[in-house]
Amino acid sequence: MSPTARRAPLALVIAAASLPMFMAMLDNLVVTNALPVLATDLDASLEHLQWFINAYSLSFASFILMAVALGDRLGRRRVFMGGVALFTAASILCALATSPEFLIGARALQGVGAAALLPLSLAILSTNVEPKQRPLAIGIWGGVAGLGVALGPVIGGAVVDGLSWHAIFWLNVPVGILALPLIRFALTETYGDRVRPDIVGLLLGMGGVFGVVFGIVRGNEAGWTSTQVLAGLVGGGLLLVAFLAWERRTRDALLPLALFKDRSFSAANGVGLVFSLGMFGSVFILIQFLQVVQGYSPLQAGVMTMPWTMAPLFIAPITGVLIPRVGTRALVVTGLAMQSLGLAWIAAIMDPGVGYGSLVPAFLLCGIGMALVFAPSSTAVLANMRDEDHAKASGANSTLREIGVALGIAILAAVFTASGGEFTPTGYTDAAQDAVYVGAAALALATVIGAFLPSRAQARATAAEREVREALEPALVPVTR
Repeated sequence: MSPTARRAPLALVIAAASLPMFMAMLDNLVVTNALPVLATDLDASLEHLQWFINAYSLSFASFILMAVALGDRLGRRRVFMGGVALFTAASILCALATSPEFLIGARALQGVGAAALLPLSLAILSTNVEPKQRPLAIGIWGGVAGLGVALGPVIGGAVVDGLSWHAIFWLNVPVGILALPLIRFALTETYGDRVRPDIVGLLLGMGGVFGVVFGIVRGNEAGWTSTQVLAGLVGGGLLLVAFLAWERRTRDALLPLALFKDRSFSAANGVGLVFSLGMFGSVFILIQFLQVVQGYSPLQAGVMTMPWTMAPLFIAPITGVLIPRVGTRALVVTGLAMQSLGLAWIAAIMDPGVGYGSLVPAFLLCGIGMALVFAPSSTAVLANMRDEDHAKASGANSTLREIGVALGIAILAAVFTASGGEFTPTGYTDAAQDAVYVGAAALALATVIGAFLPSRAQARATAAEREVREALEPALVPVTR
């Protein structure tokens, strides 16, 4: 670590690394509460509403690993700052959108900028603090991530009610402007392995993910056996197979598959994918239920979900302290089980006349459960990685999480439509129940995957083995003349 990084107070380092990531997390859900308004103002269909979120998530997921590779080669701080600038500029375009297609395109560009924010923020943070401070720093980072998720619906609702949906995106502009000098001052430049960008891998992976999600989104409307849907599903699947084959054989892989040999890394990524699928897909359905069926305003709907969305802000930093004491597996499995139970509870009592008090305990279960997953799963991803691989490992995890968001919205919206769901007070609830039950099942599956994380004792043994191996490496390197 450079002297500059040591002089910067820990609080400033965490703020500089976390503030841009907060923007990226906020924009995952900030649009969700505004969807009914966007449907009216822009004359948008249900498919448009899905793409307002999925365009962001897919471009986010598609470019994360490329941003990581560029960060390793050109400097993580430099690429991080470039992502902030692009994200801010794209937010201005989103605010100026006058049609569904314009907004979808601007959201896709915004996702490209966000791709440099989430993985690089964690990699920069982990290399700008002392190892003994990392659990606390990552815990706070996880709390900020949770805050972004928490405030998304609330800020979106407040802005839509008080101003207009355009202001949702204008809010990013001063944050981006503030973040740039803060990053420059508080964070030192770091590098990883300087490899050539894997353009072929980027195109194969991006095309494959887009094809699969496109097929799911279009399935109910166009027909699951239609040419365009089969082309998306089959073609996307084949591209993903080709992507894995290419990554296995290329020297400078976008996604080094060797990382998945580590049990902690593999299990944490499986959790991230399925967790995001079930949870964010369910949030997409539930926010509409509160507005379309129960008649609440966007702000009211956002405030009502605060027992759920605000819990990570208070619980996630505590998990950073608990990780060394209880390990990642106990926290992650407990959190996922709580979320699965919470979603099943919501689905069981979902009814046009259900009282808010009946929903609060289930919201709390989901919120506390999310908080128990954020920081421990991020810690598990990096647990056995070299410092040089932190950005790649974090990038892979962020990619799979964002793919999970897109798949979750696409799959649960497809379940909703297949069950006869309509955006009307009388035609929404039954289909929404089916979709949320699917979300609960996804979280139950994530709980099973989480059980494969190493126990605290196993993680300690692995760490001890790594320390011994690293200590012996200098003696094992042959002397050359």
